[in-house]
Amino acid sequence: MKPVTVIATAILLLGGAATFILFSSCGTPDPRWSDESAAILVFSKTEGYRHKSIADGRDALRRLGSDAGYRVVLSEDAGVFNEAQLAEFAAVVFLNTTGDILDATQQEAFERYIQGGGGFVGIHAAADTEYDWDWYGQLVGARFDSHPKTQEGLLRVVDAGHPATWELPSLWRRVDEWYNFRNIVPDSSVLIEIDESSYSGGTNGEHHPIAWYRVYDGGRVFYTAMGHTRGSYEAPGFLSHLAGGLAWAMGDESALHAMPEQSRFKREILDQNLDEPMELDEIPGEGIIFIERRGSVKFHDFALGQTRVLGKLDVFYGHEDGLLGLAVDPDFDDNH
Repeated sequence: MKPVTVIATAILLLGGAATFILFSSCGTPDPRWSDESAAILVFSKTEGYRHKSIADGRDALRRLGSDAGYRVVLSEDAGVFNEAQLAEFAAVVFLNTTGDILDATQQEAFERYIQGGGGFVGIHAAADTEYDWDWYGQLVGARFDSHPKTQEGLLRVVDAGHPATWELPSLWRRVDEWYNFRNIVPDSSVLIEIDESSYSGGTNGEHHPIAWYRVYDGGRVFYTAMGHTRGSYEAPGFLSHLAGGLAWAMGDESALHAMPEQSRFKREILDQNLDEPMELDEIPGEGIIFIERRGSVKFHDFALGQTRVLGKLDVFYGHEDGLLGLAVDPDFDDNH
């Protein structure tokens, strides 16, 4: 059998004829950045409420970068969200952003950046951003719902094994604006919760998340709901928390992922002149099985580089009916 790592397979209509195309990885490693060129983008554009602490946050992040040895680029120009410029950054920080801050083209570039292994750090109002962009809602991990007045609350570190919590006490009292959330993504790994009995106005219950991390769509994501107050950006505990989250989101501190090249896939035509192909699936390591609307079941063999007919089902194919779907058994390797 010919080993092939399939990334995506497609049936395209070219010039009226169906063509079966395989996209596979080129087998070359992702480019890496040296320590000297490591950089993050701190983006603080607002189209809604503007936090007075943004300037303090920008200064603090610049200091953290200087201490850790990476460059910090500050911007409120959404034009930087293009493939070429985003490729320069190991992580993008949304510092108290609000509202609709990116257009459709910029959103697509940011999605590709994350899919290419880029990091994301969301601070406080990053959860109050881009409500009409579903992908972003999944990225940031929750949507802002409401908040009570700024007050002291008791935080519980529930995961002390992450860089963002290594230096924090297990119980931590601090003053901030405590967000209530909706649309919380269930598979995020929560780092810190707040005890709602320690302050007034909480609505998320016993397990009220305040900071979390996850891998989403190829990239590393860290979010903290803290960072509303100006004093946060002078507080050693919060700065330690933020520095650790940034380090994790950036990935390997000695080698940073860059945007994948446009040529990271190669295209191979497997078969042509198909008769209304409808659906396909991979038999792992062996080939692609696919169907045609008029009943044919076909198999493209990786080892032979050929397509053969496995059988033909007697189906009614009038009025756009016919053989429309198939799927390979998820346990095919064990039970065939």
